[in-house]
Amino acid sequence: MAGRWYTALGVNILLGVPAVIPIWMLWYIAATSKNPAPTENDGLAVVVLGFGLTVAACGFLWWAANRPLARRTELRAAQYWTLSLVGTVLPTAALICIAP
Repeated sequence: MAGRWYTALGVNILLGVPAVIPIWMLWYIAATSKNPAPTENDGLAVVVLGFGLTVAACGFLWWAANRPLARRTELRAAQYWTLSLVGTVLPTAALICIAP
């Protein structure tokens, strides 16, 4: 059953639900690096250090969950990792679309 593409998509959609937090953290770092708010006078290093550890840990868990699945699917490597990335970002995109 793991040889089919929809298994990989389902696993990555489930992984994408908690991945909303590190995706938001990456967006926050990107958004505040050019024009920081006047009240954020601690610098970007504090943000990168605090958020970077969380993002790195979630990225490692995503990779560790996907690596065994990638070997068992019938998809080529580029297709599998593209499908995995789209599946992971899908819950965040859904939240963005339904936000008021």
